[in-house]
Amino acid sequence: MKVLLIYPRYPDTFWSFRHALKFTFKRATHPPLGLLTIASYFPKNWKVKLIDMNVEPLEEEDLRGVDLVVLSGMYVQKDSAMGIINRCKRRGTKLVAGGPLFTTHYNDFEEIIDHFVLNEGEITFPQFLEDLQKGIPKKVYTTQEWADLEKSPVPSWHLIKMKYYTSMCIQYSRGCPFNCEFCDVTRLFGHKVRTKNKEQILNELEALFQHKWRGSVFFVDDNFIGSKKKVKEEILPAIIDWQERKGYPFYFYTQASINLADDEELMKLLVKAGFNSVFIGIETPNEESLAEAKKVQNLGRNLVESIQKIQKAGLDVMGGFIVGFDNDPPSIFDLLINFIEKTKIVIAMVGLLNAPPGTNLYKRLEIEGRIRPFFKGTNTDLCTNISPKMEFQFLIEGYKKIIRELYNSKSYYKRVKNFIKDFYSYQKVKLDLNYLKLHYDYFLAVLKSFWKLGILDRERKSFWDLILYTIFKKPQCFPLTIWYILCGYHFRKIFKEVF
Repeated sequence: MKVLLIYPRYPDTFWSFRHALKFTFKRATHPPLGLLTIASYFPKNWKVKLIDMNVEPLEEEDLRGVDLVVLSGMYVQKDSAMGIINRCKRRGTKLVAGGPLFTTHYNDFEEIIDHFVLNEGEITFPQFLEDLQKGIPKKVYTTQEWADLEKSPVPSWHLIKMKYYTSMCIQYSRGCPFNCEFCDVTRLFGHKVRTKNKEQILNELEALFQHKWRGSVFFVDDNFIGSKKKVKEEILPAIIDWQERKGYPFYFYTQASINLADDEELMKLLVKAGFNSVFIGIETPNEESLAEAKKVQNLGRNLVESIQKIQKAGLDVMGGFIVGFDNDPPSIFDLLINFIEKTKIVIAMVGLLNAPPGTNLYKRLEIEGRIRPFFKGTNTDLCTNISPKMEFQFLIEGYKKIIRELYNSKSYYKRVKNFIKDFYSYQKVKLDLNYLKLHYDYFLAVLKSFWKLGILDRERKSFWDLILYTIFKKPQCFPLTIWYILCGYHFRKIFKEVF
């Protein structure tokens, strides 16, 4: 059969970094790991092609002669997914859909999708393929079981053009031991943390290495340290050994919970393995709001000290924050601004509280009659699908204040400068110098940033103050500073469009 895998386009969101990527030859941050993984189940004699619409457009020629289109995505990609579906329906091309968007919103697409492969693809996709080859495919394939990740295949990396991405991906685990009210991770993947073994991880690293990838690799786990013991005793020592043998071709980043700060040995191992940054869901400095959200791992601790411990260990902390909790006081906006400035978190994603369908928050607010039909999931819009207890316009204006204070050029450059002043990790410096060398695309990014932000921009004085400080005081941080500058430009662009 001739099969076309399609990954829909993301809108401009906080994490798309699309405006930053315009300074380089890159087109997207990450490839579609889910589609690349299930692609490995296809029979070897089938013709399989992948189109990531974040990298290249879907042309009519791509659809010509295709027997089956396989579509995946997340809720934020819904509009693009609908465009793909409509094009396929006009051509009479059979469609099979899976992934988070279709697993959680199956009813929205029931009449227009030929086959659904829902929940975890390691279980349902082979069932679909077996029935398809027999000529008896069912409408819906679903399961209540959790996949054994030790049976998950190595992704089919040959299907993508790696040069267009800033980072490759690996998934080590699924599931989270925590139960935050607003999060749908446990609904999709469960509470029990399931993992791959160290041989699989090394095989996936080797596969990327053999495809000549060098540089950034994102461990996409929702909580990489959900199973601390195995990470410390097996996975990280194996990665360290592999990195040392290969000459450290990769540097990593991932997502983790704040209790990472409680384990110095774990942080040292992460840095030694080549991890240089971590995203943490901090949510809010307000204890009452954390308790409301059942964010128990963040309660009863000094969050500022915890973040500083992680930073001092050599891990740059990216933070996720939310406003709009029932227990948020009117002062929450200033509290959050001060917290982020104090912790020097450069990349701070602040969003309005939303209730993804199926979460405990959604169920509670639905009973209270407080669900509104405005869920988008972009993390940058002025919409929320809940009726907040705080007066709505007050909430919106407070949210705008946070964004303006954090991401206006002057404040943002100052925060970057304050961060690199205190960031002393030898490993971090070594990795930045080793892998963010000024290859042609990075060299072009530097020149473009100098012209666009150092000459044409109104805040060019703050730009040059940061650049000159980095060159003369922290030259080893220059690539990191450039990347932060480009991120700041991206954030200002998307929020300006929204506001």
